[in-house]
Amino acid sequence: MKTSEEYVNSLRNLKRDVYLFGEKLEDPLDHPIIKPSTNAIAMTYELAHDSQFRNLATVPSSLTGIPINRFTHLHQSAAELVEKIKLQRVLGQKTAVCFQRCVGWDAMNALDSVTYELDEAYGTEYHKRFRSFLGTVQEKDLVCDGAMTDVKGDRSLSPSQQADPDLYLHIVDERKDGMVVRGAKVHQTGIVNSHEIIVMPTASIREEDADYAISFAVPTDTPGITVILGRQSCDLRLMEGGVIDPGNIRFGGHEGLVIFEDVFVPWERVFMCREYAFAGMLVERFAAYHRQSYGGCKVGLGDVAIGAAALIAEYNGTDRASHIRDKIVEMVHLNETLYSCGLACSSEGKATGTGTYLVDIILANVTKHNTTRFPYEILRLLEDIAGGLLVTLPSEKDFRHPEIGPKIDKYLKGKAGVPTENRFRLLRLIENMTFGRAAIGYRAESMHGAGSPQAQRIMIARTVDFEAKKELAKNLAGIAL
Repeated sequence: MKTSEEYVNSLRNLKRDVYLFGEKLEDPLDHPIIKPSTNAIAMTYELAHDSQFRNLATVPSSLTGIPINRFTHLHQSAAELVEKIKLQRVLGQKTAVCFQRCVGWDAMNALDSVTYELDEAYGTEYHKRFRSFLGTVQEKDLVCDGAMTDVKGDRSLSPSQQADPDLYLHIVDERKDGMVVRGAKVHQTGIVNSHEIIVMPTASIREEDADYAISFAVPTDTPGITVILGRQSCDLRLMEGGVIDPGNIRFGGHEGLVIFEDVFVPWERVFMCREYAFAGMLVERFAAYHRQSYGGCKVGLGDVAIGAAALIAEYNGTDRASHIRDKIVEMVHLNETLYSCGLACSSEGKATGTGTYLVDIILANVTKHNTTRFPYEILRLLEDIAGGLLVTLPSEKDFRHPEIGPKIDKYLKGKAGVPTENRFRLLRLIENMTFGRAAIGYRAESMHGAGSPQAQRIMIARTVDFEAKKELAKNLAGIAL
């Protein structure tokens, strides 16, 4: 297993086309906006070598029996699904941002069972190919970007009905040794920090759209792939040289638009090719795993938000006010409820045909649906407790200024005995989480990551057995028909 330093060094060997602010980045890892996101994912490697968390962050491989980083593992029991949630909570606590490794992990677990069932139906060899790929990922301790979301164009039209066929990733050519694809994937979290891209279809596919029913894996530096990084709120603060105004100088995240322009994929790395009947299954299982994830990672971020609320109340001298205590208790209640959902869908997991465990799908969707609400209320309460200085605080440069700095220090002091700088630092962290860079991984991602709210409601409606519930009511009401 790689150390965090070995992981970062392994990325430097990749030659990729990455753009930010209209410029091609020759060495993305050294860019001040990207570096915090690399630090966040490096924490997943650091925990694997930390005696306190090693048993949580590592596990014997189900393929070889050799200890591996848990983020490359296929879940072999409901207990291991629970361990996943616990690990994600710890990482959320330690970084207070998205640590970017869950999507690829969830994609691998979904592909394991789907390729197996696909082979059973069609006599193909996708599962063998996938297991070979997974063996390499485990052996080399690689990070995989899970690429599902297409840019979609006109959402009222199917992929083949689009004015531009490239608005969904699709096959444009087949060769004896592989296929050629074109299109784009959007919202790709941690793409610059990944060694591999695992592509999946974005939705259920009909027969006329079979060219879009594809799944494969390619290295991130494959010719024809271009990454254009997205902007983040307050991102330029990382380029100003300060350590307070960024809010969380050590950790962050990034998302990118990934464009595939006639990218060649060898057949041994193709896991689905036009088997449109199985596209929906892959989407459903991946979504279930990823919606489960939100019951862990977002809870860890919630722990940081709760700690920040309690601390800023102390700094402001409001910690003994009954309404402040009540609001913090409500934050805890919401956060632990979300954690309970993550544990529940994990504990109710069942084995698939490969022995890999799948979460309870309806409870996983309930977990994510609650995530679209609870973090928003937690952050609303955090903003309430923090006070108006959260949005009117002078800059770090003003605070460090030889003339006006002492005046700021005097007049923006809170509770006696608490340095004004400590209050500054904490308010910037809160700003970072509520509407700064980290709000992407906590606030907006809680809404749209792993599907927006309606996606979960559709899956809940599709999964619940209403007829069985009707029978319960009929039986108790004495209705014979």
